[in-house]
Amino acid sequence: MSRPPRPHLPMRPLWRCRACGAEWPCQAARLALLVDYRDDRAGLLVYLSTLMAEAGTQLSQLNGHALPENLTERFLAWARAR
Repeated sequence: MSRPPRPHLPMRPLWRCRACGAEWPCQAARLALLVDYRDDRAGLLVYLSTLMAEAGTQLSQLNGHALPENLTERFLAWARAR
């Protein structure tokens, strides 16, 4: 008997994917978010901006107050309309 697939959600405060361990949002999470927000790109960007701010705070605390690099690329750049 196989297990149902685990959703690709963030593991806080590390901001790694609970399912695959990659930096979140991983490729599977990005695809799922694009599908979920296919008719609301602005809503997706607002949602991701909120999560990026949370991740920045949590990751900087883990890294001794150093703001992690590339959060904009990681959280927002891929989701912009092409």
